[in-house]
Amino acid sequence: MVFHLPKDQRKTAVIAGVIGNIIEWYDFALYGFMATILSSLFFPSKSHVASLLATYGVFAVGFIMRPIGSAIFGWMGDSIGRSRTMLISVVMMAMATTLLGLLPTHSAAGLWAPILLVTIRLIQGLSVGGEFSSSVTYLVETADPDRRGFAGSWANVGSMLGMVLGSALAAGVTNFFDPDTVNAWAWRLPFLFGAVLGITGTLLTRNLPHSEHFKQHVREHGPTSPLKEALTLNIRETLQATVFASGYGALFYISLVYLPNWISEYTSLDLATSMRINTVATVIIVVMIPVMGWISDRFIRRTRLIELAFILMALIILPLQYWMFSGGVIPAVVTQLGLAILIAIPCGAGPATFVELFPTEDRLSGYSVAFNLGIGVVGGSTPMIVTWLIGITGSPIVPAYYLIAFAILAIGGLLWMTDRSREPLR
Repeated sequence: MVFHLPKDQRKTAVIAGVIGNIIEWYDFALYGFMATILSSLFFPSKSHVASLLATYGVFAVGFIMRPIGSAIFGWMGDSIGRSRTMLISVVMMAMATTLLGLLPTHSAAGLWAPILLVTIRLIQGLSVGGEFSSSVTYLVETADPDRRGFAGSWANVGSMLGMVLGSALAAGVTNFFDPDTVNAWAWRLPFLFGAVLGITGTLLTRNLPHSEHFKQHVREHGPTSPLKEALTLNIRETLQATVFASGYGALFYISLVYLPNWISEYTSLDLATSMRINTVATVIIVVMIPVMGWISDRFIRRTRLIELAFILMALIILPLQYWMFSGGVIPAVVTQLGLAILIAIPCGAGPATFVELFPTEDRLSGYSVAFNLGIGVVGGSTPMIVTWLIGITGSPIVPAYYLIAFAILAIGGLLWMTDRSREPLR
C-alpha cells in the first residue's frame, strides 16, 4: 500500500532525510578524507604504505559494523518507530565524531590512541548502518508512484552534501594551515565541527513526521521477523541487491574517497590540490543526483540507466589513470569530474531501485542488509584492499583494474534483477 503524505509533511520528510544524511556522512566520510594525515598521527611506521594501510583498515572497520548497525536499528525502527531511530542515529554519530576530534595521538597515548580510534569507528559504523536505508525507504514509500526515483534521490543528496562538507573542511584545513600546524592540532577542527552539526541536526530532526506506512504495517501484521524473511523467502532479492551494492560501493569509494589520496601519492599534485578538485566533483554530483532520479522516472528504466554508467566507467578508467601519471592538473580534473558525473547516475536512480526490489513485509530489512554488506563491507574496504594490492604488486595502476572488475560485477547484479521502476510497490 502507498501512503501519500500531505504536501507540507512531504517537504518536512525530505528536509529531515537530507539533514540526517548530511550529518551521518559528513562525520563518517571525514575520516577517509583525512586518512593521509591520520596515518602518521595514530599509526606511525617506517613504511608509509604500512601506516596508510593501517589507517584504511580502521576506515574499513567502520563499514564492517554497518550490517550489525542495520540489524540493530532495523529492530529499533520496527519497535519504536523510524523517526525516533533516525534521531538516535544522528546523536550517536555526532558524539562519536566529536570524541574523535578530542583523541590523544600515538605520541601522547601510545597504543591507546589507535585502540580508542577503532572504538569510535565501531560506534560510527553502527550509527550509519541505520540511517540511510531507513530514510530512503520512507521517502520512496510515501512518494507519488511516478516520482519514486526523484524522491529517493534526496537521501543521497544529503549524504553527498555531507561528503562535500567533509571534503571542503579537510581541504580548508590542509590549505589554510602549514603541515606542522595541521599535524599539531588543526587536524582536529573538522572533527570538532561535528558537534555543531550534531546539535543542529538534533534540533531539526526531533519532530519528524511519523511513517503511516510503518504504522499500517504494524497494525496489520503485528510482530514479525522481516530479517528472517529477507534471508529465506526473499533471499534471491537480497542476493541481487548485495551483488549490485558491492559493485556500486567499490566504484563509489574508489572515485570519491580513495582517488584524491591516490593522486597525492602517485602524481606530482599535492593533497590540498587534489582535495579542492574532489570538492568540486562532489558538488557536481549533488546537483546531478536528483536530475538522474528524475530521468529514471521519466525516460529510461533505472537498471538500464545505471548499467550504462558502469559500462562507461569501465571503458574510460584505464586510459584516464595512465593520463594522470603525467601529474598535471587537467588530467586530475577531467578524471575526477568524469567519474563524478557517472557515479551520480546510481546515486540518483539507485535508492528507488533497492526499495522497489523488495516486498513491503521485509523491504527495510532486506535493503538494509544488502546495502550495508555491499556498500559497507565491500565498498568500505576498497581503499584498504587497493592500497594493499599496490603494495604487493608495486603497480599504482591497480585501482583501474579493480574498478573495471567491480563495474562488471555491478552490471551482472543489475541484469539479474527484475526492473520494477514502472510498477506499483509490492
